[in-house]
Amino acid sequence: MLRHVLFVAVAMFTSVASAQSTARTQYTDPYGYFTTDAQYEAWYSLRARLATGFDDVCGDTFCEGDFSNIASLRFECSVQRGSGRIGGCVWSFAASSEEIVPTTGRIEVLQPTWQCPIPVAPHTTIDALLAGLAGDDPLHTPLPGTTLSVYDGLTHCL
Repeated sequence: MLRHVLFVAVAMFTSVASAQSTARTQYTDPYGYFTTDAQYEAWYSLRARLATGFDDVCGDTFCEGDFSNIASLRFECSVQRGSGRIGGCVWSFAASSEEIVPTTGRIEVLQPTWQCPIPVAPHTTIDALLAGLAGDDPLHTPLPGTTLSVYDGLTHCL
């Protein structure tokens, strides 16, 4: 009987601790974390500058070959609600390649997509990411706590 009571007590403690741990580690997108206009503006600016940087290098790098029209869809990060730590960042892309079938006039379309993980260092906060990539060339700037850039993440993906 005593073993049963101890087992139930341990199980209840473990369940409560697990629930508390889960509550502390819930993630959201940056919009669910930000509390100031400056954070929102920095995020919008970062995403716009990354897209511009990608467009500037695309023709000479990623957009050669089968898919010359790779387009940036979205740069997104998950953010831990309590701490602001980044769980991960990914940049999504899409492209297309169209071929006309000469005998039918039908158009065949290939539409690949890519979801490129960004090499963010463990325990990096969204505010540190925004501050670290606040310059003119966030695509090539080393990510906080690393020697790698967003561009490095793309070279392993696209």
